[in-house]
Amino acid sequence: MPLPAGVYRADHVGSFLRPKPVLQAREKVDTKEITLEDLRKVEDEHIATVVQKQIENGIQSVTDGEFRRAYFHIDFLQHVEGVERQGSIASTHAHTEGFTPPKVVVVGKVGHPKPIQVDDYNFVETQVAAAKAATGTTHTVSTKVCIPSPTMVHFRGGRESISSEAYPTLEPFFADLVKVYQAEIADLYAAGCRFVQLDDTNLAYLCDEGMRNEAAKRHGEDPQKLTKQYAALINAAISQRPKDMVIGIHLCRGNYRSQGFADGGYEPVAEVLFKELDVDVYFLEYDDERSGDFSPLRFLPENKTVVLGVMSSKIAGLDDKEAMVKRLNEAAKFCPRGLDQLCLSHQCGFSSTMEGNDLTEEEQWAKVRLEVEIAKSVWGEDLSK
Repeated sequence: MPLPAGVYRADHVGSFLRPKPVLQAREKVDTKEITLEDLRKVEDEHIATVVQKQIENGIQSVTDGEFRRAYFHIDFLQHVEGVERQGSIASTHAHTEGFTPPKVVVVGKVGHPKPIQVDDYNFVETQVAAAKAATGTTHTVSTKVCIPSPTMVHFRGGRESISSEAYPTLEPFFADLVKVYQAEIADLYAAGCRFVQLDDTNLAYLCDEGMRNEAAKRHGEDPQKLTKQYAALINAAISQRPKDMVIGIHLCRGNYRSQGFADGGYEPVAEVLFKELDVDVYFLEYDDERSGDFSPLRFLPENKTVVLGVMSSKIAGLDDKEAMVKRLNEAAKFCPRGLDQLCLSHQCGFSSTMEGNDLTEEEQWAKVRLEVEIAKSVWGEDLSK
């Protein structure tokens, strides 16, 4: 069975370390030294570079490196009508004390008056074409768009973060949120996009016993019920996608300056994740003991693919090649079609927030090259099969 279009044996979650000029330009926007239009010009220049670097280093599923974002989720969600970024939310995880990202707050009826990612997608497409020509690349290269999962609007704040004036009950809120995602996916498809990845921390957080308990208190219901509700929400959001659009989901346990947030294997959510969630591809974190063993993969249907994040974007050093191959083979034992259903990646991006993980750009690209090398040793030279 072939891989879904836009998925490759050596794949990645989406973000890369931000170049200093991009970070400096963001600071200048904050101090009103330059405009947002000036910032976009700087981003354009460095996105063109990171697109070419991805192709040069063997990546075939190309993104903009998330260079236009400070946070993987907020910079998208703040463009949804009725959603604002306000204040901050403190992390309760010991290793990330002091991490206080902005809150996402629903202040009115949510809507989608215009596309959010289409212009960014179009820019990457032009850069992919230019980079392929410049590098003489003949193999398949495709553009992936990463957007936050719709659960990101609800999980962290719950009922308190959603205007009771706009939404006295939550059912109409979720219905409107579904329409926002349906419209955005339709706009992306019309622009030519065929692969959308949803980035979701919350299904992964619901694997952590402490976070499950916090969620039960915050939302006033059983975490297992919440898992099912989120699967239904995501399914509704992607329900109108055309047959030739591939949807992936990345389950993230947190990735801030090489630190994570949540612990616990996938067992609490595995059956819902694999049997009820209507996505084509799962990007799963499996880089350390936080992720548990591979046994939850026993629920994986024959027609789905897992991009196995056994490599680490959090450390500067290179992963051990033999150990990675061993891990892939261990995971394959639980998959109905074995290695044929697996691909390889790092557990998360290199820069889920603009601060980035604790490594250099060259160390980042060395890790990418090693990933491609390992994937070819396991599946052969053609990473699209």
